[in-house]
Amino acid sequence: MSEVIYPPGSVYDWIPKQQDEIKKTPRYVSKHRPAIILEQKQSKYAKKTMGPPKVELPSPHKYLKKQSKNPEPPERSEHLHKTRSWTARKPLVPARTENPLMGIQTKRNFLQTAVMVPMKPKATCVDTKKGHKQLLENSGLLPKYIKKKDFGKVPAYLRRCREDEQKTQEYDCSVGEQKVVQQVSDKEHQAVLEGLKKKWDELQHEYQRLPLIIDTLSKKSTKIHLEEKMSQLEKDISFFERFKTIYISDD
Repeated sequence: MSEVIYPPGSVYDWIPKQQDEIKKTPRYVSKHRPAIILEQKQSKYAKKTMGPPKVELPSPHKYLKKQSKNPEPPERSEHLHKTRSWTARKPLVPARTENPLMGIQTKRNFLQTAVMVPMKPKATCVDTKKGHKQLLENSGLLPKYIKKKDFGKVPAYLRRCREDEQKTQEYDCSVGEQKVVQQVSDKEHQAVLEGLKKKWDELQHEYQRLPLIIDTLSKKSTKIHLEEKMSQLEKDISFFERFKTIYISDD
């Protein structure tokens, strides 16, 4: 076992020791401080310091009274009733004792005017059991549309549309007759098919040489371009294998 070593002790260690006081250096005070305080006091004015400004309080006798803020009307003069803005006075209301004027006649003959210009009532129809009426012209019961001049005729805009369609059909027929169609021979058919397959093998070989990790834009674009070309070639190959007889035009 290892021996325990105790530090040497003394009775004097138990005597309390006096601690020396740490003296702090005096705080720095600028020599320009009084001048700065004086400038701040001179530059201050009302509503810039903390608290409300020192103003004179309103007197309790000068309180807000009713209608004190309304504008005062002009003074009423004695000669106001003599000055009027209108030119003439309206006639007075007749009294109850006054009789109206009698014997006034007109020269118009109402019977003659009624005979010369008789008023014909407009034709109406009743469409409900409660007696609702409406004009017969607006009810749809009168055959007014079949009496028109252009009734039963084809409208002009439809005739123009038919003429345009006929012209386009005639033009298409004339252009189709002018085209010369030629049949592809068996040798040409086989040569085109072999060329397509050969091109597809080249693209397939190039596609297999691409790296496994595609992490750049150029690699991605190359891959997409090759896939589009191969899909188009596959469609062309299937078309030539399915149809043995193919016609081509000079265009």
